[in-house]
Formats: sequence, structure tokens, C-alpha cells
Amino acid sequence: MSSKVPLILFGAFDRHNFGDLLFAHLWAEQFKDRELIFAGLAQRDLTPYGGHRVQAISQLAQRPGQQAVDILHVGGELLTCSLYEAAIMTLPPEAAPAAIARHDPDPAGRSLWAQQRLGLRQEIGYLVPRGLFPHTRRLSLHAVGGMGLNQLPDSMRSEVIAHLQGADHLSVRDHLTQTILAQAGIRAPLSPDAAHRVAELFGVRIARHGRQGEPLKMRTRFPQGYLAMQFSADFGDDPTLHALAAQLDACGERTGLGIVLFRAGAAPWHDELTVYRRLAGFMRWPQCHIFESLNLWDICALLGQARAYCGSSLHGRIVAQACSVAGVSLVPDVQTPYKAQAYCATWLPAAERNVRPVGQALTGIEQALTLSSESLQQLAAQLASQARAGMSATLHALGSTD
Repeated sequence: MSSKVPLILFGAFDRHNFGDLLFAHLWAEQFKDRELIFAGLAQRDLTPYGGHRVQAISQLAQRPGQQAVDILHVGGELLTCSLYEAAIMTLPPEAAPAAIARHDPDPAGRSLWAQQRLGLRQEIGYLVPRGLFPHTRRLSLHAVGGMGLNQLPDSMRSEVIAHLQGADHLSVRDHLTQTILAQAGIRAPLSPDAAHRVAELFGVRIARHGRQGEPLKMRTRFPQGYLAMQFSADFGDDPTLHALAAQLDACGERTGLGIVLFRAGAAPWHDELTVYRRLAGFMRWPQCHIFESLNLWDICALLGQARAYCGSSLHGRIVAQACSVAGVSLVPDVQTPYKAQAYCATWLPAAERNVRPVGQALTGIEQALTLSSESLQQLAAQLASQARAGMSATLHALGSTD
């Protein structure tokens, strides 16, 4: 069913982050009959990386002659990102350190700076209040995460709850977020992340990227196969890098696999080339390569052609899973809940959750390599089917059908 009401697809695809860039494509594929507006917090052109031209939500709200709109928050860990964090992450990487040094020591001042920079009067980042567009018809949030919601300042948490209470449709992607919201009186059904459908919807495009450029070079350079490896700058201290280097050296020596280090996000506070170069310098195993491309589809192709994935990116894990590639989710420790742990515990069988601290990376990789292609394909199909059902519920809430 088509609609003449424009649909704002809203998310954190105004910066380079793998999963967020992918969300815009996954949802645009569902709404080919609608006028779509891609919006984030900042106006950006991410097309050089396979993303979209993104408009700033505050500027859209100020346009004269506003008409009715529908708004869909497309997914991700949206419920706990502050406006200040978002403002930093939408800066050019070279500008972020000076801004952090200037504003981090002053909580009140940094909030005001973020509001002035992004044109919004709120503490939370990636949530659109219903009143921002007076003629909002339907407001929906799909498979969002917010497992750190109870650790937010009271004012920010109250703001999130108020936003969610004003939504027409809401689903969350993990059981911890669901429980936290239930305690606040908000019912939110579970839905898997939309990225489980990436191979189903974009398999041809991913395969095309696999036959060219850097993904092809990886297949040629490592004919015996490779491990697609990623981790955020949070893992960048020397002791952690030395420990990870030892795990990857042992992986290479035992399996013969190449190690391909790739970035799942190049925005500030994501993945850093300098950290990868330090890791490579600590390693003995010579079959190590730093993957330079930041193109969304090149990254999908790299994951789809890997023997296994190991990393801290939840969407690295999900896209690998969608391509029937086994994965290991890397966390700083297993005592503190992280979004990858919560997500894997919600959707994966116990034998395939495979969430490991750095010191157990090799054990996780070896476990992943024992999984049969048949079991991986069955799980990928099951999760894609569940994601399809979750997206259908959101489509229905927005007055559309798939």
C-alpha cells in the first residue's frame, strides 16, 4: 500500500558506522513506493562510503509549510547516546580530539555546546520527539537497543522514557533493554536487527563487490582463507594489544589463516587505523593485512568471504552471521554486560553465542571454525525470517505492507 505522506528514516547514518549506514539501505528497500527523507542529527554526504545524503533533523523541522510526516527510527543502540556524544561523533575525525579536550571537563557546558551545534533542545541524541514535527502522523522505533538506560542521569533517562511513551510503535532488539523498559511501564516486543536480512536483500551487490577492489585482493592474497578482525579504539592500550597479538599469532600458526584488520566505523570513538598498525607491529604472524576500504559494501563482501569474524562490532557479527560466516564477539571482559552479549543471548543458541574477552579470542575462533556450513546456513535463514517478521510488524504500524 502506497502513501503520499513522506517518511523520515531517522538514524545514526550521519557518520561512518557500518551498521547505521546499512540500516538506511535495508529500510529504503521496504519503502520503494514512498517519498523517503534520510535524516540524522547532522547534514552529511556519506555516498562516498556507500551511504546516503543525510539531512539534519533540526533543519527539516524548521522548513516552512510543514506537511504531515511519518518518522521511523531505523534501529541501533539509540536509547543511550547523549546529544554531546552524537555531536562529537559527527565531527570530522581530525576535529574531535580538540573538541573533546575542550568540552569533556564541563558537563553543563558540553550539553549546551551540543544543543547549539545540532539545533536541538534535548539531552538524548538519536530520538526525535513527537512535537518536533507538529503534523507527525506515525512515529515508530524498530529494534532499538538501550541496555545502559538505567546508568544514564535521571534527567536523560526521563527524557528517553517520555520519547518512547509518545511512540505509536516500538520494538527492541535484546531482552535486557526489554526488561529495563518493562520496569518503566513500557511494553516493547523483541525484534531481531534488520541487518540479518542483508544477504537476502543485497546478496547480488555484495557478491559484485567481492569480485573487485580490495575484497578481491584479500581472496587472492589469502587463498587458504582469512579471519576478518575488527575492534574499537577501546581495546587500544598496549597490554590489551599485546594480549590480542599473541592470540592472533597463535591463530595464524594453528590455522594458517590470514588476519585482515578492518574498520567497522571511522567516526570518532570508533575504530582507529593507528591502533591497528600498533597491533600489527606487535604480531609475529606475517600474514596480516590492514583493509583500507571504508565502503559499506566492500566491508560486507570482506565479511561474506571470510572463514570467520572476530570483533567488537555487533553489526560485524550480524552481517557475518547473515552471510553464514561464524563469528566471535570480542568484549573487554565477560563480567560486565555489553550489547553483543545481550544480543547473542537473546537470539543465538547457547552453543553459538561465542562471546569472549581478549585472552580467549583464540578459543572463540577455533570454536567458530568447527561450525558446519549447514548449521550456519540454517541459523542465517532462521534469523532472516525472524527479522522479516519484525520488519513486517513495523511496516504495518506505518501503514505499509511488504
